[in-house]
Amino acid sequence: MPRGYARYVLAVMVGINFLNYLDRYVLPAVAPRIQAEFHLTDSALGLLGSAFLLVYALATIPFGIWADRGVRKTVVAVGVTIWSLATLFTGLARNYLQLFSARAVLGIGEASYYPAGTALLGDYFKKEGRARAMSIWAAGTAVGIAVGFAGGGIVASRFGWRAAFYMTALPGLILGLLAFRLREPLRGAAEEGGPRRHAAAIITWRTMVRLLTIPTLRATIAAETALFFVLGGAAFWLPTYLTRRFGLDTGAAGTLAGGVLVIGLLAGSLLGGTIADRLTRQRRSDSNLPVGIAGFIAGAVFVALALLMPTVVLFTPMFLLGAACLYLYNGPYTAVKQNVVVPTMRATAVTVALLIEHLLGDSYAPWAIGRVSDALHDLRLALLLLLPPLLLLAAIFAATGLRHEEPDGAAMEARWADAVSRP
Repeated sequence: MPRGYARYVLAVMVGINFLNYLDRYVLPAVAPRIQAEFHLTDSALGLLGSAFLLVYALATIPFGIWADRGVRKTVVAVGVTIWSLATLFTGLARNYLQLFSARAVLGIGEASYYPAGTALLGDYFKKEGRARAMSIWAAGTAVGIAVGFAGGGIVASRFGWRAAFYMTALPGLILGLLAFRLREPLRGAAEEGGPRRHAAAIITWRTMVRLLTIPTLRATIAAETALFFVLGGAAFWLPTYLTRRFGLDTGAAGTLAGGVLVIGLLAGSLLGGTIADRLTRQRRSDSNLPVGIAGFIAGAVFVALALLMPTVVLFTPMFLLGAACLYLYNGPYTAVKQNVVVPTMRATAVTVALLIEHLLGDSYAPWAIGRVSDALHDLRLALLLLLPPLLLLAAIFAATGLRHEEPDGAAMEARWADAVSRP
């Protein structure tokens, strides 16, 4: 690869990740207008978010296997193209069924991107810099959420909610073309030892289940499952909460939600990866899990305080600190999935993680919060009862893997080095 090409690939992937989350979070930004036009309950509105997440979780299985067996850049490019078209059709929807279907197809497109993208970057960056690279990649998430919330809210307030979806189709097709033109690295190209291969061996259900015998991977998945309920539910309902609680209009609520999340996510993601890599070098042992655990505990406190604040002026700094703490996990936990799994199985490992995390975590979170809100007639109370306890549970789950992180990483390196003598 040309010198500096890994940074170019990372830049393209950051751009795609930006669009990934932009397409997701336009819907929450314009949700109050959609709810008013189609006369939806909170449960029905939340189900639109759950439709995307449920299909996203299930679709990761075939796309994750394809990513480990085929050309990962092609998987990424196909996904970007599909979800861009799905976003376009969301804006064209004329009834609830069409809206639901378009958001479900969005899940198919985006499911192809993350497993393949994670594995692709894992073969461009070595272990000692992998958490930082993954954190930079995650920065695209922050900007995408911000533009989705703020841009979607502003566009919806001026031109209608449908226009907010139209604005992302063309950039998606352009980024899909750039993904097609990336160079595909060999599996294992960034490892210190072991072979370099084009594809994995045959992947079966038994292979996937065997991945769950890795204690660190299992702990990471359990922690992220609880966390994803919080992140998915909070992100979906945040603009609506700001509108109801503090009387903000759609544009102002979307802008505030996007601004808080982008600053918190950027700060948390970049800081988390930097801290984890620095601790790993200083201690000469893997230090990814502790960073996330600290963030989950502090995040639970700040999120609870934010929901108790009586004014938007007091709510904003509390929620900002909470978001920053929650996203400390982002780069380190993505790196963990690469560090403890051999290169030919990394996309499959991400697939298994996403399937469990989304099915049991955030796939039903928007709907579940909506149901509790309908039952209590209080969205704030629903969020307060569900979010902080689950963050503490995430910390407990992650802590079960603390003593396994270093040995699991060493075991992976030994297996991969041994593979050089086998076909």
